[in-house]
Amino acid sequence: MIPDWPSERRRMVDRQLRKRGIRDPRVLDAMLAIPREEFVPHDCRVCSYRDEPLQIGYGQTISQPYMTALMAELLELIGTETVLDVGGGSGYHAAVLGQLAARVISVEIIPALVRQAEQNLLRTGLGGNVSVVCGDGSQGWPDAAPYAGISVAAAAPDIPEALLAQLGDPGTLVIPVGDRRDQELRVVVKSGGVVSERVATFCRIVPLRGDAGWR
Repeated sequence: MIPDWPSERRRMVDRQLRKRGIRDPRVLDAMLAIPREEFVPHDCRVCSYRDEPLQIGYGQTISQPYMTALMAELLELIGTETVLDVGGGSGYHAAVLGQLAARVISVEIIPALVRQAEQNLLRTGLGGNVSVVCGDGSQGWPDAAPYAGISVAAAAPDIPEALLAQLGDPGTLVIPVGDRRDQELRVVVKSGGVVSERVATFCRIVPLRGDAGWR
């Protein structure tokens, strides 16, 4: 029996997002509209709206829905921005950001996941303003910089200098920082040449791969 996916999405938004404090209506609408089940492997589609990350192969995951929504909300996007998505995975986070920003560059280091993300975005019709590229996301993607927002869906040992350099002014970077097991979700804001930083919450996310990540 095929699940009632729209009902699953509504339940996810109501129980996992709204009840935990996600308030940005544009983020809630994006999470309600995007078919998360199209971005997970077929053999675990029934788990698509569980309150947990899911394996997508190659040691990578699609993040817990709440974490996706929280990171998107922390960027405070209004729809005119160019955004960098680091750790693109299967393309779900890029699809969410694509509903919130004018342009998204999604960088993924694993070629097979790049192809998977491209196929998922094409099949769902959500890739019109999203470009998926293969590269070391810990070094950003300078060709499209500066970015009004940078979202990193993998945990770094420290904030990569390349990402700070490619962050616009004003601009916001959201990134998990810590060890391989436990991290702080940091919000880094650049405004008027001044960089400030705060911790939004604690999290546990797969390690960032690349020169400024975990090798």
